[in-house]
Amino acid sequence: MTAGPTGPVTGRVHSWDLSTGVDGPGTRFVLFTSGCPLRCLYCANPDTWRMRDGQERTVDEVMEEIGRYRPFLTTAGGGVTLTGGEPLLQPGFTGAVLRRCKEAGLHTALDTSGLLGARATDEVLADTDLVLLDVKSFDVGAYRRLTGGSLAPTLSFATRLNRLGVRTWIRYVLVPGWTDDPDAVDGLAGFVSGLDTVDRVDVLPFHKLGAAKYEALGVPFALKDTPPPDPALTERVRGRFRAHGTPAY
Repeated sequence: MTAGPTGPVTGRVHSWDLSTGVDGPGTRFVLFTSGCPLRCLYCANPDTWRMRDGQERTVDEVMEEIGRYRPFLTTAGGGVTLTGGEPLLQPGFTGAVLRRCKEAGLHTALDTSGLLGARATDEVLADTDLVLLDVKSFDVGAYRRLTGGSLAPTLSFATRLNRLGVRTWIRYVLVPGWTDDPDAVDGLAGFVSGLDTVDRVDVLPFHKLGAAKYEALGVPFALKDTPPPDPALTERVRGRFRAHGTPAY
């Protein structure tokens, strides 16, 4: 993100799209920012990892694009979701887009791993109606092997969101052999049950839809031989969250 003393706020953007389902309520305008500090083995968007691969866009340009869909978004009970990559790698740009969306009366959502949660000021979070918090694993060692990062900042951010009263959806990618350990799932379910602002957990089955992107980038796809979870396993994991009192889908 860059800005001159009087110049426009700009950020590096990979792309945007419209979606329904796991990106927040209703139909969403989803803005994919470029750059991510993690290297999740199951990442479906490795083409968003490097900030330099994105295109520089001003906040005004982004809002002009969003404006074209605003009547449809509001009618469909949706809004705008910032994802990536990792939006909090560009906190100034992300915060400016969220603020403008709020001023336009649009529901706002921030999809983040929480690793850089400390970069989100209270003011930015006040402009965020919903945080989609991606918890990669509740096992510290597995988290580092899976992502290259640390679990602690994500848990700290979750606790802070709860303290500030920010509505949160937890997103948990289910990868056989990586994130299906019963003790780790129960540990996360217990942690989440203690957060008053968590409305739901989305257990997302691992898939390989991004495999072609790895091949195009010349990057090995470490989980190419890992099968997606079967429906019975997925339902069992969802059941553990429900057993702790949190709706899971």
